[in-house]
Amino acid sequence: MGLIAAENIFKDYQVGEISVRALNDLNFEIEPASFLSFVGPSGSGKTTLLNLIGCLDTPTQGSLTVAGTDVVKLDRKQRAAFRGRNMGFIFQDFNLIPVLTVYENIEYPLIMVQNVPSQERRRRVLGLLESVEMMEQKDKYPDQISGGQKQRVAVARALVTEPELVLADEPTANLDSKTAYMIIDLMKEMQKKSGTTFIFSTHDQKIVGAAETIYTLEDGIIVDRKDTGGNIHV
Repeated sequence: MGLIAAENIFKDYQVGEISVRALNDLNFEIEPASFLSFVGPSGSGKTTLLNLIGCLDTPTQGSLTVAGTDVVKLDRKQRAAFRGRNMGFIFQDFNLIPVLTVYENIEYPLIMVQNVPSQERRRRVLGLLESVEMMEQKDKYPDQISGGQKQRVAVARALVTEPELVLADEPTANLDSKTAYMIIDLMKEMQKKSGTTFIFSTHDQKIVGAAETIYTLEDGIIVDRKDTGGNIHV
């Protein structure tokens, strides 16, 4: 079995008295160490699917196994603990904590989620600050840095726990091309070095071009899959 296995996944939302089907009978399997993107127009269901894989939501119907765990059977508290152990997240709007410095934002999940010893925390945080070229800004607060710099911090925070799986919703949307390619290179390096799986929901052709597998969604249905091998120079 792969890292992620979905069988007959449906997701419905209630909008007033109307039931809206966001995902319709999805079946797929994702292997460990994948670099994969879900693409499609707005409303196609790609962010909804990312939320299900990330245990931020649950399917209306179907089976979803992530890292050997049937996540559909987990309650809210169990899902939160599972996310903390196994996943990192990169959001388009950064989700940095405004009262914490750049260094503290990256360190935060190591304290609150994984209880990593201080010396090891420092090693990991400083290493990632170097990788994302944010060492000089480590003592600044989020409102003192640019949008691109915030996204670099968000990427470092997602990687600092050394997760098996990283989920990224439009991770390069607020970055200039140079910074976007730097972030993509960093994620590719992590994939090769640690076997981390990266799954994206994106419109950005830089990410799509780097993806080794591309799933296309339309109206909540997977209409195409391409295995490209990945090439970031698009």
